[in-house]
Amino acid sequence: MVLHCHLPFVRHPEHEYFLEENWYYEALFESYLPLLAAFEELSGKGIPFRLTLSVSPTFLSMCLDPLLQRRAVRYAEELIGLARKEEKRIQSHPEFQPVIQMYLGKLDRYLRDFSENYHCNVAEGFRKFQALGHLEIITCAATHGFLPLLGVREAAVRGQVDAALRLHQSFFGREPAGFWLPECGYQPGMDQILGEYGLRYFFVETHGLLEARPRPKFGTFAPVRCPSGLSAFGRDLESSKQVWSSKEGYPGDPDYREFYRDVGFDLTESELHPYLRPEGVRRFTGLKYYRVTGPGDSKEPYDPARALHKARSHAADFLSRRRRQVAMASSWMDRPPLVTCMYDAELFGHWWYEGPDFLYSLFEQNHRDGGGGLAFTTPSAYLGEFSENQPSQPVFSSWGLGGYAEFWLNEANDWIYPSLSAACDEMTRLADQFQWGQGPTERALRQAGRELLLAQASDWAFMMKTGNHKTYAERRFKAHLSRFQQLSQQIRRRQIQENFLSDLEEKDNLFPDINPLVYRSQAK
Repeated sequence: MVLHCHLPFVRHPEHEYFLEENWYYEALFESYLPLLAAFEELSGKGIPFRLTLSVSPTFLSMCLDPLLQRRAVRYAEELIGLARKEEKRIQSHPEFQPVIQMYLGKLDRYLRDFSENYHCNVAEGFRKFQALGHLEIITCAATHGFLPLLGVREAAVRGQVDAALRLHQSFFGREPAGFWLPECGYQPGMDQILGEYGLRYFFVETHGLLEARPRPKFGTFAPVRCPSGLSAFGRDLESSKQVWSSKEGYPGDPDYREFYRDVGFDLTESELHPYLRPEGVRRFTGLKYYRVTGPGDSKEPYDPARALHKARSHAADFLSRRRRQVAMASSWMDRPPLVTCMYDAELFGHWWYEGPDFLYSLFEQNHRDGGGGLAFTTPSAYLGEFSENQPSQPVFSSWGLGGYAEFWLNEANDWIYPSLSAACDEMTRLADQFQWGQGPTERALRQAGRELLLAQASDWAFMMKTGNHKTYAERRFKAHLSRFQQLSQQIRRRQIQENFLSDLEEKDNLFPDINPLVYRSQAK
């Protein structure tokens, strides 16, 4: 099991409330704290579990930030306040009573866990279970840049990898063995850079491995060894479809909670006051009273006990299908088949409310059944046991729509890439020409590197394509590129504006150990 934890870096200290910051708070209280609660329960009962967690550097940076930590507590306290108002409002609706009591119980527990157990930093929880041997934690590109498109400048890929590894090692206390390619975007040759940093493996989309040369004789049931020496694991299509598919996947079951029916849009403004901030902006609150029911607009009340029963049933089904799958593959393999199940972490809890219960049940039922021929493992553990794998070269691929790069390079966002290439070239010139250790100049070079990384985030191109938060994405891209250009001019003129620099260091305060010298040309 591989879960990818990622959010774009959204931090706006210049505003008391900022709508897009809620992406982070929702992720904490709807996905990551519920997942940690499941891990805590498994660990407390002595149930073994092993999975791989890819923690993106932007998400980790937000976890570490004191301002966002305080605001996350405020977010939870205000949401609990709204839930208590709802408890009174729905007294005449007994069908909703179990749901609001469930929310109040969970929110109280998650806030307590967040504040007391994890010191307002869920990454501390990840680190705890890493130390216990349950999690293998790996990293991702610094700002989730789509590397095949950034890779027209090798320095851009090096910058993304170097900053990521520095932050990961500084917090988790060890070098990661693996690397999550953002959007599973792979271009042959880029893994050579990963190998230079001591990484051992990465993941690719299904067809990226199935179409490798030569064709892998075990398909995606085993990794291949790339010319770089790294191992490439391919996503298993069957297990992905069972969870991801909008038509066949578990989350669409009629008994599960309906995501899109939320009190943030159902209630009047007076009933929501003063919860909606910025003032008057309706948004998802996380308080939802209805189940999926069916494809239409008519929805029936959500039944938590019924949904939990269904999550356990689906976990049993998932395990049964994996056992049939590996039994079939075992008949023609010389080693145990490996099924690599890859998902975005926020699917579990945020989009699929019962997802953490499903994951808990996977481990609990497999343990109770004695495995039944199935064991959970991690890439490092697998490579430790099966170090010899077929040499093969995966092909250009991603897990985005169409399987290649069209979601990040199209008529809605293609205009960003010439500017990104030009900025990377300028960063190389700055790193080549200016002496290191020159006080404000060194600080400006570091900040220029941060602004370049933030401009490269794949999230902006993604939002421009979908149209969701398109204006915000365009504004963020242009802001970081403009900041980079202003810093570049000040460095060249040797006229660093201290107030301007300090302001940017406060706003975009991630990657404290960034090394701009990684952008130097190879001749240097």
